[in-house]
Amino acid sequence: MPQTALIIGATGLVGQNLANRLLAEGWTVHGLARRVESLPDTILPVQADTLDPASLREALAGLTPSHVFFTTWTRRSTERENCIANAAMLANVFEALPHPEKLVHASLVTGLKHYLGPFDAYAKGAPPVTPFRESMGRLDGENFYYAQEDVLFDAAARHGFAWSVHRPHTIIGFALGNLMNMGTTLAVYASLCRETGMPFVFPGSPVQWSALTDVTDARQLASQIHWAATSPAGRNEAFNIVNGDVFRWSTLWSEIAAWFGIEAAPYPGQASSLEAMLAGKEGVWAELAQRHGLAESDLGRVASPWHTDADLGRPIECVTDMSKSRAFGFTGYRDTRVSFGDLFSLLRARKIIP
Repeated sequence: MPQTALIIGATGLVGQNLANRLLAEGWTVHGLARRVESLPDTILPVQADTLDPASLREALAGLTPSHVFFTTWTRRSTERENCIANAAMLANVFEALPHPEKLVHASLVTGLKHYLGPFDAYAKGAPPVTPFRESMGRLDGENFYYAQEDVLFDAAARHGFAWSVHRPHTIIGFALGNLMNMGTTLAVYASLCRETGMPFVFPGSPVQWSALTDVTDARQLASQIHWAATSPAGRNEAFNIVNGDVFRWSTLWSEIAAWFGIEAAPYPGQASSLEAMLAGKEGVWAELAQRHGLAESDLGRVASPWHTDADLGRPIECVTDMSKSRAFGFTGYRDTRVSFGDLFSLLRARKIIP
């Protein structure tokens, strides 16, 4: 039967890639966002603020999707505020839908902070035992991922639809203006190093430099979300999702440098702050953008160094187990080097980097 999707956060990193996957599968896709000007013509725009129930009800009036996909979040100053705001976003959508009882499936994208803790207590305390597995219980304390899950579970029980939760590691893929985008941030950093002679220093911790780790290609995540939403095995389950390979930054860093035609600086032996290194470079990027005819001259729109610092600064090993997903029937795989290379090539083709 025809499938109709409502993607919450359709302009973001996950939402854009998920929309591409669903459209390729023949779905009708409605994309909800506060600003919909950047949505392609293939996506039906739904302009609304998920934290404004009145505008949400008006925007969703007459819309009866078979599937809802939550791919966005909002950041507040404390985790308590994060819990309130992000739980409200989900709850408001279910309340605003004219016929939530007609939903077949709802998907929620969270992440490894399910195992590592929220930003204000990130990777602190006793380190979790790796690899991260879905069977691990919730951590003590507030975590907006848990608050989101509880809203999802409650709505599914009340309205009778299936659900799935997807927990990616750092997502690598194309999107602009989103809060967490390490791949694009590293591309911007490398471009600035090439243009200015600034050393291309790995900004992360010694553990992240030398230990095994993994990432999630946005296309891999989209594939798993589609699989779980259409497969009986994906009903009412939470799944980790990474590429399926592992790597060390100590090896990959020089390969990224070579892609941009620069030398990787020696690792200094301790974490640096990429946010500090890029501070004050707004004018440099604006000049570079003008000189090369780039599409975006605002450094804050193309780079999120605070998030890259949080990811690469972790003092613990981060390896994700995919056994459950594979056992349930999802066998997708992506080569991480190809993930980065594809992203860098697309950023250059779209005139985001020189």
